[in-house]
Amino acid sequence: MIRVGVFVCWCGSNIGGIVDVPRVAKEAARFPYVAHSMDYKYTCSEPGQKMIIEAIKKYKLNRVVIASCSPRLHEPTFRKTIARAGLNPYLLEMVNIREQCSWVHAKEPDQATAKAIDLVRMAVAKAIHLKPLYEGSIPVTKKALVIGGGIAGIQAALDIADAGYRVILVEREPTIGGKMVMLDKTFPTLDCSACISTPKMVAVAQHPNIELLTYAEVTGVTGFIGNFSVTVRQKARYVDHSKCTGCGTCWGKCPQKVPSEFDLNMGTRKAIYIPFPQAVPNKPCIDAASCRRITEQKCGVCAKVCPVGAINYEDRDKILQLEVGAIVIATGYDLFDWTTAYGEYGYGKFPDVITGLQFERMVNASGPTGGKIVRPSDGKEPKNVVFIKCVGSRDEAKGKAYCSRVCCLYTAKHAHQVLEKIPGSQAFVFYMDVRAPGKAYEEFYQRTVDEGARYIRGRVSKICRQGDKLLVKGADTLLGTQVEIEADLVVLATAMIPSRNSRQLAQVVGFSTDKDGFFQEAHPKLRPVEAGTAGIFLAGSCQGPKDIPDTVAQGGAAAVKVCALFAKQEIATDPMIAEVNEALCTGCLNCREVCPYKAIKRKTIPDKARGQAAERTVARVNSSLCQGCGCCASSCRSGAINLNGFTDEQIMSAVKASLQHQRLLTNRQ
Repeated sequence: MIRVGVFVCWCGSNIGGIVDVPRVAKEAARFPYVAHSMDYKYTCSEPGQKMIIEAIKKYKLNRVVIASCSPRLHEPTFRKTIARAGLNPYLLEMVNIREQCSWVHAKEPDQATAKAIDLVRMAVAKAIHLKPLYEGSIPVTKKALVIGGGIAGIQAALDIADAGYRVILVEREPTIGGKMVMLDKTFPTLDCSACISTPKMVAVAQHPNIELLTYAEVTGVTGFIGNFSVTVRQKARYVDHSKCTGCGTCWGKCPQKVPSEFDLNMGTRKAIYIPFPQAVPNKPCIDAASCRRITEQKCGVCAKVCPVGAINYEDRDKILQLEVGAIVIATGYDLFDWTTAYGEYGYGKFPDVITGLQFERMVNASGPTGGKIVRPSDGKEPKNVVFIKCVGSRDEAKGKAYCSRVCCLYTAKHAHQVLEKIPGSQAFVFYMDVRAPGKAYEEFYQRTVDEGARYIRGRVSKICRQGDKLLVKGADTLLGTQVEIEADLVVLATAMIPSRNSRQLAQVVGFSTDKDGFFQEAHPKLRPVEAGTAGIFLAGSCQGPKDIPDTVAQGGAAAVKVCALFAKQEIATDPMIAEVNEALCTGCLNCREVCPYKAIKRKTIPDKARGQAAERTVARVNSSLCQGCGCCASSCRSGAINLNGFTDEQIMSAVKASLQHQRLLTNRQ
């Protein structure tokens, strides 16, 4: 005999302030198979959970319906609650009467209440047809893959390795370090960035539990949580690192110079090179596109002077197969390309208009100018420097709607450095707002103001050439006046955007991105470092703009999640997944095309209708990969796929209950 218990939550005033909760509980008591119905202020609280357990035992309930807030938030909580009462945890149905009723119908309490009653009616009808489901288990490969060797990936790799687990760190550039090693100092303490990051880089290279794969890219990921198979393309370096000692003879003698990507084309490097002096690994690679020996069969100086014979012009890309149990994505960020969007700033035609990161390389002691602030056009020291914030940030028309978070503080840092390094200089900062939401950030900004930086609230309308200077035209919206400044140098605070090819990586690994292209977390509050795919974790600016402290913290948080996974010999699998009725399946595999988790595979079975030796194709669901999204079930034309917990019978029962009630109301009218 089916006995349903209904528990309606007030959620304080979130629900109870709009919805007539006692009325909802009273109406629910009249529904078929409902043996007990009641309301409670906070059902998710400890007393509320205890009350549910006692009611299950007292009224011999074998199905439970809870009308409260989002099941995404509290469904695991209530499943554990009814399990403690002796029920199968999947004999629970939740109704969201907060987001779907009280919040969206806040000015219509009567309609919100009526809708809540109807949703509970549908949930009860569905709960009648719920079946017990049981979790499976899968083994765990206790080795982690970290994609991205910036400070987030470095922190995650070190923390996992320090816990005793093996880590493979993959970085697409020839060295680890990311953007942080390009910086001069970090705000608000003005620590040397390299002094902080390079010891961690060395720790990665020397750690016995970390395998470092630089100049490599992930090209394929299959499998599931605890058992991922990853394909990595190790790009040809043309230098055998097992032989190379990093002596520097090769790049010292190389005659070919090209613009340096690490210095953002403000300096040069050789065709055989290490990106910067503290690079890890501190061994070179050859840029094949710039090497005359590879492109023209000329030169070959590096091979002639190498004392250990480490140069190999016949080197080719290698494909590596890795087996790991968890993946941490830490691919960082790139900068918004202002040269294609901001014509009023010269579209990148003025050499003395640079980005904040280019300024970092210029002011860095190991940068192209040896730490001197100069004008790129003529090498002279600038006296008037203009900083323009929010270039590409908070600008829906030309850039991105979001705030990049770090621009206000690094612009304050840059203004401080100009005033400190150049006697008699002036720093002008055009801004929309000043946002300093970190420890000692507001004080650092105020320090820059006290040192003499002039902040002008307003947008820059145009930058044009005036002699050997730049004329910056804008508005001071506080004073209501137009402003014109003759600048020697203009520095743009450009927006942080997802790193290149991030969307392709998301498709390869098997999770989603948000509207701006950043990787989407499973839940913004409760699961901020987990991707939607189990076993995939996020760290750093790949998820959204972050400063260094937040990036390091998230790298550590992702590592904790990985270690918690590896602490188990086996992990439970969610039973609310798709199942295929092979008798109905026609083998069209349309479900495989729409599955975002690559959980649908082709399977061949005997075709009894055509004879003993005949075979036919059907779809097969990998229970470890399936996340229960239901895309396959909704796309199946033959109705061969059902989603456990959301079967056709259960869904149709809920729909019929609503339609029958609406028909009854219509007849009464």
